[in-house]
Amino acid sequence: MKKLLILIIIFCLFLSIPLYYFILRTYLSLEQEEVSKFRYFGETLFDQMEGFLAELVVKEESRAVDEYNYYYNPKGLSSVISPLSKFPYPYYIIGYLQNNPDGSFETPVLEKRQNIPPNLASLITKLTDVNNSFNSKRASIIHENIEAPSQSYTVASKEVKKDESFGGKFLDFSRSQKQKVYLGQEEKRVEEIPASQALNLSKQEQNYPQNEIIKGEIYHNQAEITPMQSLIINNSEIFIFRRIMIANKIYRQGFVINAKAFLNNLANLYFNGQPMANFTGLKLNISDRGYEISSFFSGVQIKNLNFSLKRVFGRPFSFLSATLLCEDIPKSSGRKTLNIMMIILNAIIFIGMFTIYKSAKTVMDLSNKKASFVSSVTHELKTPLTNIRMYIEMLEQGIAGNIEREAEYFHILENETSRLSRLINNVLEFSKIEQKRFDIKEGTFDDVIKDVYEIMGKSLRKEGFIFKINLDSHRFSYDREVMIQVMINLIENSIKFGTDGNLKEIVVNIRPYKKWIKISVSDTGQGIPAKELTKIFNDFYRAENAKNKRGTGIGLALVKKLIIGMGGRVYAKNNEKTPGCTITLMLPNISQTHYRQEV
Repeated sequence: MKKLLILIIIFCLFLSIPLYYFILRTYLSLEQEEVSKFRYFGETLFDQMEGFLAELVVKEESRAVDEYNYYYNPKGLSSVISPLSKFPYPYYIIGYLQNNPDGSFETPVLEKRQNIPPNLASLITKLTDVNNSFNSKRASIIHENIEAPSQSYTVASKEVKKDESFGGKFLDFSRSQKQKVYLGQEEKRVEEIPASQALNLSKQEQNYPQNEIIKGEIYHNQAEITPMQSLIINNSEIFIFRRIMIANKIYRQGFVINAKAFLNNLANLYFNGQPMANFTGLKLNISDRGYEISSFFSGVQIKNLNFSLKRVFGRPFSFLSATLLCEDIPKSSGRKTLNIMMIILNAIIFIGMFTIYKSAKTVMDLSNKKASFVSSVTHELKTPLTNIRMYIEMLEQGIAGNIEREAEYFHILENETSRLSRLINNVLEFSKIEQKRFDIKEGTFDDVIKDVYEIMGKSLRKEGFIFKINLDSHRFSYDREVMIQVMINLIENSIKFGTDGNLKEIVVNIRPYKKWIKISVSDTGQGIPAKELTKIFNDFYRAENAKNKRGTGIGLALVKKLIIGMGGRVYAKNNEKTPGCTITLMLPNISQTHYRQEV
C-alpha cells in the first residue's frame, strides 16, 4: 500500500509540473495583456493631450502676421479689429503679444499705448514684464532657426514595455511609431503677404505710396515664418511664439500661458472623471534644462509604484511631460475564469487520485479480510473436527468407562456437529446470497423462537445465560428458515461476547412499530466501539475488541444481507443503562398476500 501511495504521489508530481507550468504561462500572458491594456489606454490619453496641443499650435500658426495688433487686414479685406482683441481668452492664456525688432511689444487688446483702460492695466503690466524678461533671455536663444528639435516620445517602466511579438505578425509597427518632432508646422516657410499686412505689422505705412494702394495695386512682401517655439519666462509663465522675418526684421508673435492653469486644464479635459482616474495618478511636469519648475498631480496617490508610462511632448511643448502612475492594474476578467478552472482541475485531480487510492485501499483491505476469513474459517472448521475426532476415538477405545460419560461424549459430539453444520451453512449462504430465493410465508414468530431455543438452549444453560423473550403474537410475512439462522447467529454472538460479564442475560423483543415488525436482541456483553457500530455489518469485518474471539467476520454481514433480502433493515447500538449492545431487525409489517404483490 505504501508503494501504491508513493506511485500516486510521483504520478501527481509528473502531472502537476507541466500543468502548473501551463497555468503559470497563462497567468503571465494575462498579466502581459493587462499591462498592454494599461499602456494602450495610457497612450490613448497622451495622444488626446497631444492632439489638443497640436490643435492649439496649428490654430496659432494659421493666424495672419498682423493679427497680433489691434487692427489687422485679412487678405483681400479692409482693416478690421483683430479677433485677439476680444475677451475672454481661455483661462490658462494670460494674453497675446508681438515682440518687435526694437524690443518693444504690441498687444491686440490695446489700440494705443498712451491710453490704457483701468481694466487692462494689470494685464498690460504682466505682458510688459513678460516682454522685458523675453528681451533679456532671447539673447541666450542661439540659432533659433536651426535649433535641435525636441521629440515627442514615451518612456515606460520595465513592467510596461511594449510587446510586439503578437501584433508584429500582422503589422509593421515601424511605420506608425515615428515620434512627432513638432506639433504643427515642422519647417520654416516663406509666405507671400499683402503690403497692407506688412505695413500694419511694421507700423511704417508712410514708406509705401498711398496712391498705389488706392489704385488697387497691392504690394506683396515675403515673410519667413518659423515653427512655434517656447521660452520659459519664470516658474509660472511660458511664452509660446513664432518668429516672423520681413525685410530682415524679426518679429516674435505668440501667447503667454499660466503654467499651473495650463496643466490643470489638461488634467480636467482628458483625465479627471475618467474611470482610469480611480486607480492611476497623472503627473504633469514642466521642466527647464532638465530641472522641474512646475508640476500638477491628479488622481490616486500611489504608495508603491509598480507601473508607469511617460510621454514627453514635441515642440513647442517640449518642456511638458505627462506621467501615468499605477500601483495595481485592474485584473483581466480572464483571471476569474482561470482561477475557477484551476480550482476545478485541482479538485478533479485530487478527487481522482483520492478515488484511485481509496479503491486500491478497499481492494487491498478486502483481500486482507478474505485472507483473514479463510484463516478464520479454517480454524473454525478445524476446532470442531478435532473435537469430533477426539471424542470418537475416546468412545472407540472405551475411555468413557460408563454410560453417563458416553452420553456426555455423545452430547459434545452433537454440539460440535451442530456448530460445524451452522458454520458451513453460514459460509454457503454468504457465498450465494445474491442468488438466494426466499420462501416467504405468513405466521407469528413463536415457532422461530421455539426452534431457536431448542438449538441454542443447551449452550445458553451451559454458559449460564438468562434468556428472556417479550413476544407479541402478531402475524407477518417472513422466511422461517432464514429467521432461524439469523436469530441463531445473533444469539451465538451474544454468548460469545458475553461470557466474561458479571450479568449474563439475553433479551429478545418482538413488537409492531408503525409499518414494521421490530425484532431486537439485547445482551450484556462488552458492547461495540461507537465508531464501529456502522461497520460491523460489513463483509469480513471484525471489531477491534473482537479479534481475540473466535469468528469469521461473516455472521453479522450475513444477517444484514438476509434481512435486506426480505425488504427489511438492521442496525446496532450500545445499551444506555446496562453493558452490552442491541441488534435491531426491522421487517415489513405486511401480510403474505400483500408481500407477494410488492415482490
